[in-house]
Amino acid sequence: MSPVAYPGENAPVLDGLAEVLRPAIALYLDLHRHPELSGEERRTAAALGEWLRTAGYEVTAGVGGHGVVGVLRNGDGPRVLIRAELDALPMAERTGLPYASDGPAAHACGHDLHLAAAAGAASLLARAREHWRGTAVIVGQPAEETLTGARAMLEDGLYERFGRPDAVLAQHTAPLPGGMVAHGYGPMLAGSVGFEAVIHGRAGHAGTPHLAVDPVLTAAAAVLRLQGAVSRESAPAEQVALNVGSFHSGTGSNLVPDLATLGITARALSERALDRMTASVERIVRAECAASGCPRDPEITVASRSPVTHPDPAATAAVRRAHTELYGPERVAVWPPAMATEDFPLYGDAGADLHGMTGIPLSYWMFGVVGPKTWARTPGSAEEKLAAQPPNHSPEFAPDVRTALPTGITALTSAALCWLGSKGGRSGAGSSAATETALR
Repeated sequence: MSPVAYPGENAPVLDGLAEVLRPAIALYLDLHRHPELSGEERRTAAALGEWLRTAGYEVTAGVGGHGVVGVLRNGDGPRVLIRAELDALPMAERTGLPYASDGPAAHACGHDLHLAAAAGAASLLARAREHWRGTAVIVGQPAEETLTGARAMLEDGLYERFGRPDAVLAQHTAPLPGGMVAHGYGPMLAGSVGFEAVIHGRAGHAGTPHLAVDPVLTAAAAVLRLQGAVSRESAPAEQVALNVGSFHSGTGSNLVPDLATLGITARALSERALDRMTASVERIVRAECAASGCPRDPEITVASRSPVTHPDPAATAAVRRAHTELYGPERVAVWPPAMATEDFPLYGDAGADLHGMTGIPLSYWMFGVVGPKTWARTPGSAEEKLAAQPPNHSPEFAPDVRTALPTGITALTSAALCWLGSKGGRSGAGSSAATETALR
């Protein structure tokens, strides 16, 4: 990535990137080599906590599980919370990188890069305290992949213990060219509901299937019928998705098992559509069980639910403007709504029942991770190049840390400075005047 000439009041803070970048890359490589699954992030949490302590933050561990909170108070002013995730995915990595994980877990969603970027931003802010005012809060959240970590931290009193934030910031890797960021307007990510459906049959001999009730057949019929909830119960222009990601049943080919278990996820870009999809899943599974004469009703459990990610319009405009001033308009794109999902919305109004607060603005954007050589040799248009990259959750997902991490660090830092302002008295984006300007 070519050097950036940092503009205006952000320059004294961002100019420390050269000193921060090398240790941040080392942190990233270490985290990538040692991924930990949701709820098991002890080592990852300790690494982030040690980084923040060294940078001068007051660190609290064990918030909502293995959650880490670092607080840096720097006079009166707004409180900005930066969130990054600790956990990895239960899959084997196939990148061939020299620092690849060789175990059953992999950072195939970029959470290691998110953490390294948040750590770098924390250090930049700590090194240049004379140029801003307020409080920076860095949160390492566990269990994002299971959509339970944000809830756990908020239920453990995140805001009561560490203060109500004036803004909450987060970013996510995307298969864009390294050095780019992308903001969305309106819904950015889908809401989702995860189900476990247990279908009860009657076990028997494979040679006398008429004396049994086969839950495999019932579950298979449900899998096929569930696709109709998208193709026949949703408008063609409506963005909804349904996936059966797991199907477990039986222990041998010569017997009829007594139960089958399905893992199902429904996604939509509106809460209304998500409620409709939820009702469809329950209706279809129950109907297939009734059609098969199952001896018991199915057990359908909602394992997780995440709201639609809908960043605050004023906060989005303010951060996008800061990024445009920093990188130039050619490196700031518009992100279309995507069917991935997050528990990040719970830090705002969607989690008001957890933290009891409303009106906390959220800002969320994507940043690119594809190296320049990879992007250049991929044939086709920009859309075709984007589609050809290994996506998040692919075992081949391999960010180019040299181009992605500098942008991840400076994107978070410049966004935080929209609120934290300067010692000279410039209002942050959280002020009413700045918010009104951002909406114009």
